[in-house]
Amino acid sequence: MELSYTYWEAEEGGYIGFINQYPNYWTEGETIEELEIMLKSLYKDLLEFGDIQSAVPQKTGNLVVA
Repeated sequence: MELSYTYWEAEEGGYIGFINQYPNYWTEGETIEELEIMLKSLYKDLLEFGDIQSAVPQKTGNLVVA
């Protein structure tokens, strides 16, 4: 299974990111590799706990730009 994620560099160093299906749950790492490890751990936690908010429904649409 592959999950997409979004990340950016933190002002104080390191990286912050979230799994795109769960944008309310962020994590961080000193390197991209560490961030990916933390994201995998976060995903396991999301699956384990039933009281965590459900994933964002994936829908797409078209946007017309002038």
